[in-house]
Amino acid sequence: MPVYFSHPSSLEHDTGPGHPERPDRIRAIEAELDRRDWLGYERREAPAVTTEQLLAVHPKSYIEFVQETCARSGAFDLDTPTSNGTWEAALRAAGGGCALVEALLAGESVGFSALRPPGHHAEHSRAMGFCLFANVAIAARHALSHGAERVLVLDWDVHHGNGTNAIFHESPEVLFASLHQYPFWPGSGALSDVGAGPGEGFSLNLPVPAGAGEDEYCGLVEHVVLPAARAFDPDLVLVSAGFDAHRDDPLGECAMETGSYGQLALLVMTLGKPVGYLLEGGYDLGALAGSVAASMECLAAADEPASFPRGPLVEGAAGMVGRYWELSSPA
Repeated sequence: MPVYFSHPSSLEHDTGPGHPERPDRIRAIEAELDRRDWLGYERREAPAVTTEQLLAVHPKSYIEFVQETCARSGAFDLDTPTSNGTWEAALRAAGGGCALVEALLAGESVGFSALRPPGHHAEHSRAMGFCLFANVAIAARHALSHGAERVLVLDWDVHHGNGTNAIFHESPEVLFASLHQYPFWPGSGALSDVGAGPGEGFSLNLPVPAGAGEDEYCGLVEHVVLPAARAFDPDLVLVSAGFDAHRDDPLGECAMETGSYGQLALLVMTLGKPVGYLLEGGYDLGALAGSVAASMECLAAADEPASFPRGPLVEGAAGMVGRYWELSSPA
């Protein structure tokens, strides 16, 4: 049975009036899922992350700094405020990812961790872009310490996952693939950034222009990410699931539809690996809720996806990624 991790603390992380990353995001998602009888997912409470799990990614001094900042309801920058409820919410957001990994390694095929604050912008020692702890990176490290040898992290938030990219930049144990609007905030994620040292070739940064939609996103996944992932042969797949490339999102400038996220889910399921989603961005409440539900429905159904064209954007990305991975189509 697919699993869904959540915790009431996600509603207690108060970012203030007018902030797009707000508690109503969770309320909107869960109202839609309740309307659909939770799509057959088993609901589980996310545990708090342990200090040991955090230390696999973040130094002790940074963890203490985050706790101290939350205790005084301080702000890391103008985008990243905290409140009295933030520390507990951050612990559960990171812990939900680790619990999701444990469920997948124990035999579950699909899961979704829907908690906030998000995480993919958080670096080793820096909070930014609404993110405090690097949730998906912490989950990936947890998987690697619990029997997994290789993890695919796929990020399709409209903003580049600079934190995840930096954390695994020199790691051949994690294949990091990011589809993101570019040029755009935070300014990283050029196609030429392929990782470094032993991790060269293991960072697949796949920028898309403003206005990109289903054909571009799904085409890149079908023709670039999935062939490289098959060659990499991960033990599980973690998705930094941002929904702000939706055409209705107020922060992004892309043109994905609600159903496009269902197609992405179906494409990922063709790898035949356990798949876990961790919530990142998505700020139009209706688009977010509908896209999460479409994703969860398709993850559980695992139907055959559509096929998408190899346009110039895909060909350009394949030219770079093909230097490191065999991208020929499977038989």
